[in-house]
Amino acid sequence: MDGKLSRSAQRVQDFLAGLGGGFEVRELASSTRTAQEAADSIGCTVSQIAKSLVFKDAESGRPVLVVASGSNRVDTARLRETAGVRLKRADGEFVKRETGFAIGGIPPVGHNESLLTVLDADLRQYEVIWAAAGTPHAVFRLTPGDLERLTKGRWLDLREEK
Repeated sequence: MDGKLSRSAQRVQDFLAGLGGGFEVRELASSTRTAQEAADSIGCTVSQIAKSLVFKDAESGRPVLVVASGSNRVDTARLRETAGVRLKRADGEFVKRETGFAIGGIPPVGHNESLLTVLDADLRQYEVIWAAAGTPHAVFRLTPGDLERLTKGRWLDLREEK
């Protein structure tokens, strides 16, 4: 990439810059659309990827952001039991409208409005994690503590047992 961020990545960078902390959005030549692609592009483990998944609350219809470790599948039944939120799948149009970002590049921050956010407790084991930054090629580095502070999310065990 030429150093100039795309519009969506710049939006995330501007949001992060407004919070301080020295976060830097990086756009890569390779894809970060999936957790595996992101890990391969960055050179970290899949588990260090903080993937942002947007669901719809079945009761209110409002968006719910789940930030999960890239190696985990989210157990929506467990989430219903622990957080009292019954999730249903959200389509791409809903996600774009509610967050301002398309699936494949949804960051954990900088959405159109504040989202109810649940964080995968497995991410806390890493010193460094990586999150999408608005496009399928953009990422930024942060710590689990940063993730909690930036999203005001609640840590829960979300992992689906195999």
